[in-house]
Amino acid sequence: MQKVKIPITLDPSRAARRRSDYEGVVMLEELSRLEQVVLDEAGEIAVTVRFEFDEQGLAVIRGNFSAKVHVTCQRCNGELGLDLEQDFAYTPVGLGAESDDLPESYDVVELDEHGEINLRQLIEDELILSIPIVPMHDEASCSFSDKPTRFGEIDEEDSKPNPFEILKQLKKDS
Repeated sequence: MQKVKIPITLDPSRAARRRSDYEGVVMLEELSRLEQVVLDEAGEIAVTVRFEFDEQGLAVIRGNFSAKVHVTCQRCNGELGLDLEQDFAYTPVGLGAESDDLPESYDVVELDEHGEINLRQLIEDELILSIPIVPMHDEASCSFSDKPTRFGEIDEEDSKPNPFEILKQLKKDS
């Protein structure tokens, strides 16, 4: 398998009949939704995608990706590097088709009005889902401190007499 440019859209049934394999890179700049989640402005995502038919005759899109991205640590607000690696398996269905009788091992991807899938969008979805909901460094390597932070000096308040002190005195007298 030689490294090729990953197509943006394609017909998965036709690709499965040809037993197409793609190995290449997708540029981070081409994935606008992912750019909103990560700190990186440029980078490469290594992608491998294979099209085939399974035992039931379903067209299947199998693949994996690996990428190195940086996000903000939610504990210390520092930069956190993540090595993302994920395998995926999809089967395409027509617009509005029922997917109840499909095997659970496949995720479902809808075909567009031309009978194609957007492969880049599929990869971008998988990348976004592989990022932790709350990314954080390990506690040992995080620069967050449990010590309370103080900013400036707090002036001591003048002690004012308690207005209920008189009621307390009246209660004692009775």
